[in-house]
Amino acid sequence: MKKVELKDLGLFIKQLRENKNLTQTEFANLLETSQPVIARIESGEQNVTTETLNKISTVLNKSVITLASDSIDFEVHGGKELKGSIKTNTSKNGAMGLLCASLLNIGNTTLEGIPRIEEVNRIIEVLVSIGIKVKWTDKNTLFISRPKALKLDDINHSSASRTRTILMFIGALIHEYEEFSLPHSQGCTLGTRTITPHLNGLKHFGIDIQVTDNAYIIKSPIPSMETYPDVNIVMSEASDTGAELLLIAAAKYPGRTTIKFAPSNYMVQEVCYFLMDLGIDIMGVGTHILTIVGKKDIKKTLNYANSEDPIETMMFISAALCTNSELTVTASPIDYLELEIQKLQEMGAKFTISPLYKSKNRRTNLVDITIHKVGQLKALPDKISCGPYPALNIDNLPFFVPICALAQGRSLVHDWVYENRAIYFTELNRLGMTIALADPHRVFIDGQPKFKAAQVVCPPALRPAMIILIGMLAANGTSILRNVYSIKRGYEEIAERLNSIGADIRII
Repeated sequence: MKKVELKDLGLFIKQLRENKNLTQTEFANLLETSQPVIARIESGEQNVTTETLNKISTVLNKSVITLASDSIDFEVHGGKELKGSIKTNTSKNGAMGLLCASLLNIGNTTLEGIPRIEEVNRIIEVLVSIGIKVKWTDKNTLFISRPKALKLDDINHSSASRTRTILMFIGALIHEYEEFSLPHSQGCTLGTRTITPHLNGLKHFGIDIQVTDNAYIIKSPIPSMETYPDVNIVMSEASDTGAELLLIAAAKYPGRTTIKFAPSNYMVQEVCYFLMDLGIDIMGVGTHILTIVGKKDIKKTLNYANSEDPIETMMFISAALCTNSELTVTASPIDYLELEIQKLQEMGAKFTISPLYKSKNRRTNLVDITIHKVGQLKALPDKISCGPYPALNIDNLPFFVPICALAQGRSLVHDWVYENRAIYFTELNRLGMTIALADPHRVFIDGQPKFKAAQVVCPPALRPAMIILIGMLAANGTSILRNVYSIKRGYEEIAERLNSIGADIRII
């Protein structure tokens, strides 16, 4: 950071400390450091790491790290071939479900494989604000200790409103409170994102949710129930977040819950496996009908490992194809990538795939995927579309856009799920691509041999922001990607990791 930025950050931290009525010595003890270090930080005379900012955020119950990260830009020197090997990180979406499901456990939960990303930071800030002890014990390992009584009145509204994940808190809290409220959820700006599947599913438990301008007000009969009749839910939409919420709700419901038309995507299965390790009976994992027999009380010391992210694997595949590179992506969850790979092979891409091995959670199938140089790809004659698993993954669809922009011929990409996401695809035209918006869900892409460097501001959506970065990696010259908070929401140290395989990205 620049000296002026360090002074601003130091003053901000000092004000927060004083608001907490902490002396520098008391603050230092909580951070496991010394008083002189705190004095240097607050005077702007010491650089601070991301890990230190995370600790300060946790202790002060205020997001300090976003002050340092919201305005970060990437300077991308494109046209470089990627090379070597890169390991797929653990899943963002899996981590969010696990963090919310940990609310069920009145005990100690250790979660391994939790990525250090902004979305996780927001949920940690919310958990800490309501009285839960959360501590990083290793680079990607979180220790969570939940007291029996929570302080919901102290919830961090700012952090809660910045992530759609907050909806999943409802599943645990309906068993403890007859009435409570949560801030409205946000996340990526992708048009109107319905929560109807969440609301309709919860109604089967007798839950009533009123939506106001800035909050959800939830009324639950479960804490005073004497009997627990069976619950049968037909989801009105195959929503991943909706299914996770209903699984969490069912886990502490002592009756039998059946969820039909449940998506079997990777993050839903992750929550299932975690709940099973907590002692919950779940039948039908990996199918569209889940049956859950819950337990009223859950108290267990549990260590659970989050599995790898198929969306990140697809990101590296897209980056390798767009830069015409030979790259090996290890620890790739193949069950959630097979259709994507098949589509790319039909376009002319070449892959070598290793034998299967297991993730640390002992359930997820992994492979190592080598992407080979092929030169010219060709457009597919049929549209490329997405759908609930096992269809082409909704979050993987955007990564086809820059690939199609280099493929010979015209491609049609149909993003039917979100009203606004396809609009963001046209931002790639700034990099010299030819993408025409047919309607809010469809784009026509005319392939061409190369891209050009440009300055682009990150859109407020994770995957569209990431494909702009991929386009910049493929474009000769120097590009600037402004305000990369959207990317930092879902990708840990992505500039450093891409640089490790041959990219040239400078963090401004």
